[in-house]
Amino acid sequence: MRMAEEPATREPEMSDAGSDEELELPAPMMEQGSHDGSIRKGCDPCSQTQRSKLQHRRARINQQINKEMRMRAGAENLFRATTNNKVKETVALELSFVNSNLQLLKEELEELNSSMEVYQTESEAINVPMIPLGLKETKEVDLTVPLKEYICEHYREDSSLFEKEIKEFMELRQAMRTPSRNEAGLELLVEYYNQLYYLDQRFFPPHRTLGVHFHWYDSLTGVPSCQRALAFEKGSVLFNVGALYTQIGARQDRSAAAGIDRAINAFQRAAGAFNFLKENFSNAPSLDMSGPSLCMLVRLMIAQVQECVFERVTLTTQDTHFTSQLQVAQEAARVSDVYSLVLQTMSQPLVKDYVPFSWASMVQVKAEHFRALSHYYAAVALCDRTQSIDEEDCDEEGEKALLQLHVSNPAGPPLSQVLRDPEERRKLGKAHLRRALIRHEEAMRVHGLCKILRKMDILQEVLSFVHKRSLDKYSEMDREDDFDETAEAPEIHSQTQQKPDIIPPNFSTVQVTDIFRRLGPLSVFCARARWGPVRLVCLQRGEGGLGLTLRGDSPVLVAGVVPGGCAEEAGLREGDYIVAVDGENCKWAKHGEVVHSLKSCSDRGVELSVITLHTHDTQVCFIALHTHETQVVLCVCVRVICLCVCITVSACVFECFGASVMCVVCVCSGGEEVSDALPQRRQRERLPTAHGWG
Repeated sequence: MRMAEEPATREPEMSDAGSDEELELPAPMMEQGSHDGSIRKGCDPCSQTQRSKLQHRRARINQQINKEMRMRAGAENLFRATTNNKVKETVALELSFVNSNLQLLKEELEELNSSMEVYQTESEAINVPMIPLGLKETKEVDLTVPLKEYICEHYREDSSLFEKEIKEFMELRQAMRTPSRNEAGLELLVEYYNQLYYLDQRFFPPHRTLGVHFHWYDSLTGVPSCQRALAFEKGSVLFNVGALYTQIGARQDRSAAAGIDRAINAFQRAAGAFNFLKENFSNAPSLDMSGPSLCMLVRLMIAQVQECVFERVTLTTQDTHFTSQLQVAQEAARVSDVYSLVLQTMSQPLVKDYVPFSWASMVQVKAEHFRALSHYYAAVALCDRTQSIDEEDCDEEGEKALLQLHVSNPAGPPLSQVLRDPEERRKLGKAHLRRALIRHEEAMRVHGLCKILRKMDILQEVLSFVHKRSLDKYSEMDREDDFDETAEAPEIHSQTQQKPDIIPPNFSTVQVTDIFRRLGPLSVFCARARWGPVRLVCLQRGEGGLGLTLRGDSPVLVAGVVPGGCAEEAGLREGDYIVAVDGENCKWAKHGEVVHSLKSCSDRGVELSVITLHTHDTQVCFIALHTHETQVVLCVCVRVICLCVCITVSACVFECFGASVMCVVCVCSGGEEVSDALPQRRQRERLPTAHGWG
C-alpha cells in the first residue's frame, strides 16, 4: 500500500545473547530532524556460536541447492531441444544425478531446520521443546549504481553527494541479514523494514523498476526466489521478524512465570507478524510466504501460546483442590485440541509435502501428550480424595465443575452420585487413567518413528516421565479383587483461562529517519512526482512589496502572484515551490524562515531557486471529498488518475484524507458525482508473479 504520511501514521501494508524483553518504548517514526544514522548492527556471522554455525551451514546448502537447480534447468532445456538420442541418454543420466543431489541437499536442510534444540533454553527445567522457525537467507544486493542513476535522472542532483547515504543503507541491509536473537535484532529488522517505506517512496515509481533483483531463500526448503519488486523484500523481512520472535519464545526459561509470560508474548507477536503478512501480501513466489503456509504458522504459534498458558496454570496451581485439578485437565485438553487443528492444517495438500516431517511428528506427539495429561489430571482430581472429601469439594461448585468436565456424560450413576461415592470416583478415575496410558503410548510410538525427534533427549525424558507417572497412578488405583469391567471414560471438554491474542506488528516502536531526506520532503520529492528543471529567479522588492503570497512548509509554495507585481515580472508563477534562497537549500525550511529570508533581502534583491510540479504519477486531479463538509483539495502525495477520464482513484487517497471518506466528486466535470463509494481502505499489496504483478 502507498502511504502519504510517515510510517508511524500509516495503515498496515504489505544471534545469541542479550535481553529477551519485548519492545516497550513506542515512539513515532520521524521523517524530519537531524540524521544520525543507524547504530544497530547485526551479529558477527563468523562467530562460532551454535546458531551462527547453523545459519552458516544453511546458507551454504542454499547456495548448493541454487547451483543444482540451475544445472537441472539447463539439462532440461537441452533434453527438450536436442534430437540426438545419445545426447538425450547422457542428459537423462545427468538429470538423475542432479535430482538425487537435490533430494539429499533438501533432506540435509530439513534436518538443519528441524534442529530445535539449538534454539531451546539452557535451563535445567524439563519442558516439552517448542518449534522455532529459521530465518530466510538472502544474497547481497548492490544498490549503488541504480540509486545513483535514479538520483541523477529523476532528482537532477549530483549523485556523488549521496554516497554516504547509499553506503549507510547498504550497511543497514547487510546488518539485517544476521540479526541477534534478542530485542536488538528485532529493532534492526523493523528499522530496515521502515527504511524500505522511504526507499519505495523515493526510488520505486509505479510503472518502472530499478533493475535490482532481490534474492531470498525459502526458510524450510532452501529453494531460491528472485523478484524485482520491493514488496518481496518487505515481505521477506516481515517474515524474519516473525521467525525471530519464534526463536526468542523458544529460548525462554519456562520454569518461572516471568519466562512463561515472555514466551507467550513472543509467540503471540510471531503469530501477528505471520498473520499480517498473510493478510497484506499475496502472490508470494516462495512457499514459506504462501497463504496456506502462513495460516499453518499462525495456528502453530497460537498452539504454542496455549501450551505456555497450560504451563503457567500448572505452575500457579500448587494446591490439590478438586476444582483446580479439573481446570488443569481442561487446559490440557484445550492444548491438545489446538495442536490437532495444526496437524489438520499440516495435512492439507499444499502444505503436506512442504512441512518437515519432524514438525508434523512433533505436533502429533504434543496432541497425544496433552490429551493424555487431560485424562491424568481428571483422574487425579477424582482419586486423590477417595478416603475423605472436604465439604467444600461436595458443594455446588464442585458438582458444577464435574458436570462441565466431560464432552458427554459417562456411563453409570449420575455425576452427583459419583462425586459423593468414593468407589464410583475411583472407577471413573481409573477409566481416565486407562485412556491416559493409551494416549501416552501413542505419543511415544509417534516419537519413535521420527529420527530427528529420537535425538531430542529432553523430549524423550518428558514423555517417559509422564508415562511412568500415569502408570504408577494406575497401579495404585488397581485392586486384585477388582473384577468389574472398567468403563470407557469420555473425552475431556476443553476450556482455557486465557485465549491467545494475535498481536500485529507495531512499526512505530522503532524510530527512524529517512536516510535520503536530503532529497527533500516526500510530499513533493518522491518517485511519483514530476517537476520541471530548477529555475533561477532574481526577485527585487518594489514599491508594492515582492508581489507574492506564500503558503505551507517544507517546501514553501507560491500560493499567489500579484498581476503586474515584482514576482510576476521576475518569472514566478503560482504553484512554484521554493527550493533555495540565495543558494541556501530550503526544501525543509518552515514558512516563517523563508518569509524572514525574503524580507531581509538587500537592495540588490534575492535569488530564488524554484521548481514547478507538473504531474504526480500520471495526472494531477482535483477531487472533492464529502466528510462533514465539502472541500476541494489537491492530492500531491499519492497516485491519482483523473476521475472524469476513467473514474478510478488510488486506494491511498484514504491515507491522505482520513477514513471518513464517503464519496468522490469530479471537479473537472463541474462537480458531477461519479462515484459513491471508494475501495476498501486496507488494500492488499500484491507481490509480482513470474509474469508481472498479480
